[in-house]
Amino acid sequence: MSLKIDEISAIIKQQIKQHKQSTELKEQGIIISVADSVVLIYGLDNALLGELLNFSDNTTGMVLSLEEDVVGAVLLDENPEIKEGDVVYRTGTVVEIGVGDALLGRIVNGLGQAIDSGPKLKIKKNRPIEAIAPGVMYRETVNEPLETGILSIDAMIPIGKGQRELIVGDRQTGKTAIAIDTIINQKGKNVNCVYVAIGQKNSSVAQIVQKLKEHDAMEYTTIVAATASKLAPQQYLAPYTGISIAEEWREQGKDVLIVYDDLSKHAVAYRTMSLLLRRPPGREAYPGDIFYLHSRLLERAVKINKKHGGGTITALPIIETQAEDISAYIPTNVISITDGQLFLVNDLFNSGQRPAVDSGISVSRVGSEAQIKGIKQVSRSLKLELAQYRELQAFSQFGSDLDKDTKIILEHGKRVLELLKQEQYKPLNQIDQILILLSAQERLIKWIPTELIGEYRDRMLTNFHKKGKAIWDEIDQTKALGDKVKAQALALLKKFTIDFTASIPNYNGDSYGDFAEFAKEN
Repeated sequence: MSLKIDEISAIIKQQIKQHKQSTELKEQGIIISVADSVVLIYGLDNALLGELLNFSDNTTGMVLSLEEDVVGAVLLDENPEIKEGDVVYRTGTVVEIGVGDALLGRIVNGLGQAIDSGPKLKIKKNRPIEAIAPGVMYRETVNEPLETGILSIDAMIPIGKGQRELIVGDRQTGKTAIAIDTIINQKGKNVNCVYVAIGQKNSSVAQIVQKLKEHDAMEYTTIVAATASKLAPQQYLAPYTGISIAEEWREQGKDVLIVYDDLSKHAVAYRTMSLLLRRPPGREAYPGDIFYLHSRLLERAVKINKKHGGGTITALPIIETQAEDISAYIPTNVISITDGQLFLVNDLFNSGQRPAVDSGISVSRVGSEAQIKGIKQVSRSLKLELAQYRELQAFSQFGSDLDKDTKIILEHGKRVLELLKQEQYKPLNQIDQILILLSAQERLIKWIPTELIGEYRDRMLTNFHKKGKAIWDEIDQTKALGDKVKAQALALLKKFTIDFTASIPNYNGDSYGDFAEFAKEN
């Protein structure tokens, strides 16, 4: 039987097509080494950096190293059954996590999977964990305050929306406390929060969750927890998961606060993986790209201009130091990336000054641009006054014969430090902060014994809320102290100061200045 040329051609094409289909297998490789969740794979010639891989038993991994003969990858799931000789498959996609409002109030792991007792996450959108930071043309000057509710910070080292402010200090100096208080203070301010716990104890994360629930802060907060018991790859991915969640809200024009607690442990997790991937160690055994690890993360915290959505991401990275050594490798790296630093000092913490922020060496590169006018008006001289106090305090230890001006500076400094002491989980409203700072600026606190300054401050605010509600509301509306409202507020503060001193047993005003004349005038 003869066949036409067209029919022969069709048969050959069909056979070629079937042959191609039979040879188009999934690109695969073979594991040649497994160690502490880090695997070396032979055969994945076309693998891409950051690509998701499929292992046996639904285990996933991520490509982190491309070498001439092998591909280095990390396991994203715990699976002790993974062994040499197992087959690995490419997926052709990068690592992605779920984002959106469904994550509010939830606790997720470093891969964005829910690990709390809540219902199954209803994710409508995914985002890659790695993204390029917005360029300069997308950004806007940081000029809007992110209120921490902590008097010493809002007054002297203000943080703006879109800023990256580093919290740095030794263990147990209150770094996490500042971050948690800042999250609690965002209640009612339309700021979504992301808290990333890296290498923390499970019990520590549970305590933080409990405190946030007690203050109704979990409603607007997502916790990304890669605790110490988790694999190093999950600890490595957690901050990128957190910022990807935050970027989704930022693109919707929302304000977001993200806390990284802490990046010291993040660097250690990355070092662990890098050494197992046979990368050459550098300073302190960290790999050469350790700076890029954190710079590409923190650069994603920005304030976007109105033309491109107007959202903000404010980052509070935390770094733990050893013996207050801020010249160590990781602290200096992150200091150079961020827009300011809050230094927490052991001596202040141990002496009872909480929060233990050293105003002398702490700095905000945004400065008063991130303050409302009322705070600017009453806090201009505060940092200088404390600097003078600390300098004279050091000199006064060597001699007892001090002149009158020196004694005045020392007495005022003592009272200001007492005024700045603040209990944890009790953030202050900005208008209350203005009133407290006004009492210091006008030297009303000089009539109050140092040990009673805390009681004076608390009772003064309670009294003002009762008797000066109209004045308080006007300051809140204008965010400034006009001449008229300032005079009214000052009159009420002076009257309270006189009443407060009257309640002090055996009060001797002359010990603190000419109180009789002050009382007579007011």
